Amino acid sequence: MNLHRLLTARAAEGRPIRVALIGAGKFGTMFLAQARATPGMTVAVIADLDPARARVSLGRAGWTDDEAAGVALTDDGRAAIEADGIEVVVEATGAPAAGIAHALDAIAAGRHLVMVNVEADVLAGPLLARRAAVAGVVYSLAYGDQPALICEQVDWARASGFEVVCAGKGTKYRPHYHASTPETVWDHYGITAERAAAAGMNPQMFNSFLDGTKSAIEMAAVANATGLAPAPDGLTFPPLGTGELAANLKPRADGGLLPHDGAVEVISCERREGGLVADDLRWGVYVTFRAPDDYTARCFAEYGLPTDQSGRYAALWRPYHLIGLELGISVASVALRGEATGAATGWRGDAVAVAKRDLAAGEVLDGEGGYTVWGRLMPAADSLAAGALPIGLAQGCALARPVAEGAVLTRADVALDDDAPAARTRAEMEALFGAHADETSQGASPS
Repeated sequence: MNLHRLLTARAAEGRPIRVALIGAGKFGTMFLAQARATPGMTVAVIADLDPARARVSLGRAGWTDDEAAGVALTDDGRAAIEADGIEVVVEATGAPAAGIAHALDAIAAGRHLVMVNVEADVLAGPLLARRAAVAGVVYSLAYGDQPALICEQVDWARASGFEVVCAGKGTKYRPHYHASTPETVWDHYGITAERAAAAGMNPQMFNSFLDGTKSAIEMAAVANATGLAPAPDGLTFPPLGTGELAANLKPRADGGLLPHDGAVEVISCERREGGLVADDLRWGVYVTFRAPDDYTARCFAEYGLPTDQSGRYAALWRPYHLIGLELGISVASVALRGEATGAATGWRGDAVAVAKRDLAAGEVLDGEGGYTVWGRLMPAADSLAAGALPIGLAQGCALARPVAEGAVLTRADVALDDDAPAARTRAEMEALFGAHADETSQGASPS
């Protein structure tokens, strides 16, 4: 609650937080728009594979030519990280291998890191957070993106003395969306490919949101940060409105849909047969929690909290998230308070690759949101036991044998380069955290 005061003090001292932004896409551009208007914070350097795109992003975000002239542009992420006076690195590339490389460089350089790149976080976040702590810097999920907002709601509930029953987000889901490809994605969104291209919308990225991959990745990140546990069968995407959360997102033993207490789940704004759910939460996040006693349950009723019929289970939600427009909260938190806005404390959830169709030997996987695989949430212990292929490594590798539609791919199914930096980092994470991957109870973390 004091971040603006602390930022204003830094501005008055003439030493704003110096930020290096890596990745000038949509998320990064939204951050630029607000960083320009935030006291005590300055974007000193932007790294992008196309520096000209970064210049365009500055203009799109409202920066004048004079303001933009003060920002260094480069195509070298490491150079941006090592630039003079950088305190916080924002990694917003969306590419897991690049995200891991930039994270390791930032930690080695003694920079705090805000990891917008949730794909990289799910691939090796527990290890990256551990390394950052040892190095005396902060590794953080990105506020404004749904995982960090969910972590905030979980923390609020626990700090208030409530037991968190379930937490998650809303999305657009029907089962056949798992087979969606970049070629079919715009039909499901009801827009033309031409309109999407004119708006700069990336079909593979948007397809990741539609085919379930992004939901799996984000809920794995939430599980790893909060101690909440994925269900054995992954996400079920129940079609629920906000008024139905408390009655349904509670354990089956109490009449709900959950296989256990302390779960993560994504709810759908669309019904299976078609049509929209009333009072949907497509753009938002939620938490359900339980009253510890009759007195607290009576207080729920007295203050109008939405509950189930028993009055013991309640829900709160936030209807929207503003992604990059809110990212400055993370930048300020890590630099001024030394606190992450969510970070992995253990390895509890994984996002694994599932075949979208029958795949032939020799086919090359095209990763998140592509034509070949989608990402499914799986308990980390189950992923490890099955030798499942993480979605973050399912790009650019060829199949060693055929894989049937709907099957979870394994490491043995692909010709994986085990010496690639991302694969090595993932292997190190599994070795360090794998023995504790079944510790999915709330608050559990490896020793």
